[in-house]
Amino acid sequence: MRELVGQVREQVEREYGDVWVEGEISNFRPAPSGHVYFTLKDAEAQLPVVIFRRQAMLLRFRPEDGLHVLVRGRVSVYEQRGQMQLVAEAMEPVGAGSLQLAFEQLKTRLKAEGLFDAERKRPLPAFPRTVGIVTSPTGAVIRDFLNIVSRRHSGLSVLIYPVSVQGDAAPEEIESALEELNASGLVDVIVVARGGGSLEDLAAFNSERVARAIVASRLPVVSAIGHETDFTIADFVADLRAPTPSAAAELITEAQHKIAEHLSEQSYRLERAVRFQLLQARQRLTQVPVNRAEGRMNTLLNQLGQRLDDLSFRQGAAVLRHNPRQELGLARERLAACRTRLDRSLERTLHHSTASLSALDARLRSLSPLAVLERGYALVLDAQGKLVRTTNQIAAGDQVTTRLSDGEFISRVESTRKIRK
Repeated sequence: MRELVGQVREQVEREYGDVWVEGEISNFRPAPSGHVYFTLKDAEAQLPVVIFRRQAMLLRFRPEDGLHVLVRGRVSVYEQRGQMQLVAEAMEPVGAGSLQLAFEQLKTRLKAEGLFDAERKRPLPAFPRTVGIVTSPTGAVIRDFLNIVSRRHSGLSVLIYPVSVQGDAAPEEIESALEELNASGLVDVIVVARGGGSLEDLAAFNSERVARAIVASRLPVVSAIGHETDFTIADFVADLRAPTPSAAAELITEAQHKIAEHLSEQSYRLERAVRFQLLQARQRLTQVPVNRAEGRMNTLLNQLGQRLDDLSFRQGAAVLRHNPRQELGLARERLAACRTRLDRSLERTLHHSTASLSALDARLRSLSPLAVLERGYALVLDAQGKLVRTTNQIAAGDQVTTRLSDGEFISRVESTRKIRK
């Protein structure tokens, strides 16, 4: 019996050593050993199929009942049962490609586990000090990311963790990078990034290994994979999906950039206000005192003229003819005294205007938001970067960022209490 079955097996294997068979999977049974068993059938026949562990590990999708597939292998006979079977070496789904099918299957499975739910997604820190980026150290992705960060938030540190972003080794390297960045304590947020590509190029970011590593991260993870129209499993499980790596850099620096823009706008408005006040002060200083001085000088000269006329009328023309130099000398002395009084008056007016201008400048400086910070006050921002004005905006356990005149620090709220006014 054994010899007969053995001869049949050898004959069948020689005759059908490399065949392609198309059919529908039924009775799918994965074994603890890693081997996979199922039946391939069509409307008129069926054929038992076995895929041994090594070949099963190379499958890009998960076989399941009802799936229409094309199988390549050799026909053999299982001697213990005397049963013909197909020993499969490779298998592809009919219709959709294996990578697309694997993507849809994994997406469905992880979604059912709740890994895509918005409730488990964490917000990004408003003012991160250091961001870790997991990507290839060469290429346009890292250059664009660094350029945008340096332009929008030069104080943000970037820690690059170099990995392969495609190929068989990529999932393991990305998983290790996420674990090490979480354990290092050096970064506040992680960005997983690469440029665009085909479904094969993005396969590493559609792997279950990378998806579960992102879910396990205690730090917020931003997925910035491919172009705006590309979607990967990593995008669905990440805390935030950025359409491109450049967009990820803008999202991370958004709160700091808004603060910088606001301060720049307030500084510009303050400068314009000071310039306007200075212009008005200069106008008052240069115009008003001069007009008054001219008026007073003309009045004094007219008064002197009238006094000379009075002397002329009282003493007569003869007196003036006999002593004209004496009268002229007296007039010059009076004019000099008037000029002295006028100079003192102008000096007092200038001193008063300068003091008023200094007081006005001090008042304008006191209104500057930066001056408020320099006096020991601080700005408190919540996790979304919004200014905290009341205890109703925060609760125990919330993370807040405190902005001082020379920097900022991040803390967590222990408790809140109201203060009676």
